[in-house]
Amino acid sequence: MSPPRPHPPSGALRQLLARIQPAATTPVAASLAFMMLAPAAALAQTPGAAETTLATVQVEDTADPMAVNNGYQATETRVGKIKQNPHDVPQAITTLTNQLMEEQQVGSLREALRNVSGLTFNAAEGGRAGDNMMLRGFYTFGDLYLDGLRDTAQYNRETFNLEQVDVLRGSASMLFGRGQAGGVINLVSKTPKRADAYKLTGSVGTDGYTEATADLNKRIGQDAAVRVNLMKRDEDSWRENPVTGAQPEVDRSGVAVSLALGMQTDDAFILSHQFTRNRDIPDYGFSFDNATRRPNTHFSPNTFWGIDANFDDSDVNISTATWTHRFSPTSELRTVVRYGDYERSYWARTPNATTPPNAIGLIGTNAGPTRSMDYETVTVQSDYNTRFRAFDMKHELVTGVEYLHEDSHRIGLRNLGGTTVGNPPLFQPYVENTTGAVNFTGDSYAIYVQDTVEFMPFWKATLGARRDELYADYYSLTSPSLEYGEWSYRAALSWQPNDSAHYYLGYSDSFSPTADLYQLTVTPQPPETSQVVELGAKWMFFDGDLAFRTALYRATKHWERNTDLESTASILTRKRRTDGLEFELAGRITSNWEVFAGLALMDAEILDTAENINATTGVITKGNLGYIGQRPRNTPEYTFNLWSTYKLGGGWKIGGGVEVKGDRYGYNPSGAGAIPTLPGGTAFHPNTAPSYDRWDAMVAYERKDWGVRLNVKNVFDEVYYDAIYDNGPFTVPGTNRAFILTGELKF
Repeated sequence: MSPPRPHPPSGALRQLLARIQPAATTPVAASLAFMMLAPAAALAQTPGAAETTLATVQVEDTADPMAVNNGYQATETRVGKIKQNPHDVPQAITTLTNQLMEEQQVGSLREALRNVSGLTFNAAEGGRAGDNMMLRGFYTFGDLYLDGLRDTAQYNRETFNLEQVDVLRGSASMLFGRGQAGGVINLVSKTPKRADAYKLTGSVGTDGYTEATADLNKRIGQDAAVRVNLMKRDEDSWRENPVTGAQPEVDRSGVAVSLALGMQTDDAFILSHQFTRNRDIPDYGFSFDNATRRPNTHFSPNTFWGIDANFDDSDVNISTATWTHRFSPTSELRTVVRYGDYERSYWARTPNATTPPNAIGLIGTNAGPTRSMDYETVTVQSDYNTRFRAFDMKHELVTGVEYLHEDSHRIGLRNLGGTTVGNPPLFQPYVENTTGAVNFTGDSYAIYVQDTVEFMPFWKATLGARRDELYADYYSLTSPSLEYGEWSYRAALSWQPNDSAHYYLGYSDSFSPTADLYQLTVTPQPPETSQVVELGAKWMFFDGDLAFRTALYRATKHWERNTDLESTASILTRKRRTDGLEFELAGRITSNWEVFAGLALMDAEILDTAENINATTGVITKGNLGYIGQRPRNTPEYTFNLWSTYKLGGGWKIGGGVEVKGDRYGYNPSGAGAIPTLPGGTAFHPNTAPSYDRWDAMVAYERKDWGVRLNVKNVFDEVYYDAIYDNGPFTVPGTNRAFILTGELKF
């Protein structure tokens, strides 16, 4: 069945095309567009061509023994609790493959997620630093997972040990427990393979960029192998303090070791440990101008308010043991045990709209935010899945249990100096204040079951339910103990008339209580709840080499929480909604031409304002009704991403792409005060990060055992702002034009 005909572009789509068109008129952009679109001629067939006897060609196998996906197209995921082809999952999934991330030369998870349509970035939120994204207009800070287990600690994740990143869109509490409405971001680690393979890479670039990685896999027996991944990356910035020359810096390293035993037997074990170390100077961005509600024009965008003494240090240790027991070819039990220890400490300097940077990082008596954190987790998860036939119907059953223990400690740092020019502030990592600590311990228990039934040929129904119980204690003067028990559900109806088409209608919900992720309140508030209805279609073209999907959804969220740990109001909105339409393309159009693209159109609206309980008086205060009907924070009306490569022959490959985002708001809708306006105005007008399009390019020369690649990021050197502090005060500029040269050796 052919996909439906496209409708005329919506208003948001016309805005997106208008953003791309001016840049495409420049010679370089036109060349990029031609490079990405011209290979379409290869799809044409010439009728009546004469038969020709071809010379014998000797074919050399160049397949990568470590590859697990079909280029940019994912062929396997476990984001639904069992191994599946993403094409068969009745929910929208975006997968970033290892090849896509490598060809774009991304080091951080944040940079990789630029390829996910409908996703935007938050700047550091009142002490909530680290990876912090919005998906479909909703927070994801509680929805980050590593190999299916919660990984919600505040740190900056790297890609050196990732096979792929799966983004399951929509509510997913039935599969993963407490979470948000936007979706789940699951990082999939590299694991040992049954083949010797070694790869070394080294990169150098502008702004002091250097990176070295190693991916070493050794088979050590008939059914055993070990894999080691190493990374060291350093990077300066185009932004600097004009007084001292201090710049934001990235100094990161990592080691991941995994051992597989009993591979392809009935009892398979994987033991792994990952350690990452960050020693950064953080960049808290650039202020807005209250007169224009746009990024500040009093200072150049390359102005940095931080100093060399600022720091963002973290040490992350994650140890995991996985046992898979196969009862039969159709039944298996998979049990995972993990211990995680996440330590982090930072001192940052926020920008200022009117006061220029200085040598001591002091503005008035404000030295900037500080934090010391230690977060430990113990997780046990056990899934049983089986396929069987009952009542003349095929069943795919998955059931399991999960236990999570959390122990969290956070507190500000102690000032070892003063608050004046003569006695400037001084903070050191992990030197903590003596008061003000917030400690949290929690125990979560869950049981879940899901069955997918083929009740008639080509038709399947999926039904799932999960029960979560959370018991939490806070050790703070204003914090309660919490006990929550919630049911979560998932349902879908699928029609797969053939191997190339899948049409589905799905429902899922989620919940998240006022727990470790949120500002604490004297009186426990109702948990966040979300409901998502999604109508989608997935098609496979060119003998399965090209995957195309579309999804139309409505996501509704109640009792939305604030992520800002310093906020006095825990509830942001009582009810809000996002209606959206998504398109995504991934895979090969020809043997030489690959593409990965996504378009997200979002119509988001606040439906009811916040209700907050005063911590002292217990009085309920309601947010300004003027926020009703407004677009929520950091939720653009459109996003678009494209990356495409083409093999020219003789080992040469060229590539390029663009990332486009509409404008994004920053404001706090929880208060009863006046809505943000322009000076002297009355219409709603919050701080706004402008829309942008960023173009990248790549050229590579590849041989079987080695290769060289040149990446150019932000080809047109556009000043753009890719992250926003969603309460409104500032935004963070993206990278300037950057060149990175990479060499790769395989043996």
